[in-house]
Amino acid sequence: MVDFSRGDDLSAARFDGTNLRGARFVGADLSGVVMRGVQVENLDIDAPWLPDGDHLLINGVDVIGFVEGELNRRFPGREQRCADTPEGLRAAWLVLQDAWSAAVQRAADLSPAAVEASVDGEWTFAQTLRHLVLATDTWLGRAVLELEQPFHPIGQAMPNADEDGLDLSLFMTERPTYDEVLRVRAERVAMVTDFLADVTAADLAVERRNPWAPQYPETTLSCLQVILEEEWEHLRYALRDLDAIANATNDEGAADE
Repeated sequence: MVDFSRGDDLSAARFDGTNLRGARFVGADLSGVVMRGVQVENLDIDAPWLPDGDHLLINGVDVIGFVEGELNRRFPGREQRCADTPEGLRAAWLVLQDAWSAAVQRAADLSPAAVEASVDGEWTFAQTLRHLVLATDTWLGRAVLELEQPFHPIGQAMPNADEDGLDLSLFMTERPTYDEVLRVRAERVAMVTDFLADVTAADLAVERRNPWAPQYPETTLSCLQVILEEEWEHLRYALRDLDAIANATNDEGAADE
């Protein structure tokens, strides 16, 4: 198997009759890619960033609207992630945390090992919760509250985060207990809840620095919307993998009968 890493630049490359069957693209920039006469049966695309104004064409049909509508149907409350008023944000956060509470309970109902199980090399359920701790620390603690050192060491960073300016020495190298993950996650949920309780329309309009790209200004509102987006996307990932773990467990049980 040939591996291409972050340092490899294949932009504008042409693949003519190339066999890419079973290839896996993780964190790759495929924007503007053109495919013609390709076999795509069982193709699995996960693209969390499908903004309005762009398009994703399959056989000439823009499918972004279909995808967004179906995701909103599957995840009631997801459509509120773009809320732009104090009241709307509070309601959006409440329904989101109800959804996460159900997911945490589902993971607990599967087995004690389920929260530390990885599917196809993706983050475990516990790691996903740790990443949401980091997302809260970044977009609320660092960007909005402007804390000098907002990061809890339990946070889970993306691979190569150090290349994006995040000091990885701030974070734990050993795996924390799941109880500790739940405790810190609850603290961060409460931090967002407390902030939203008193936020005003004027507060939402205050300009902030993008924590990863200071040259691009944000507002308190856009920072909070990033948190909502992160929460919904990672809930989708987490439930997808819990489905896979449950199905594998059921298959093993059936095989033993």
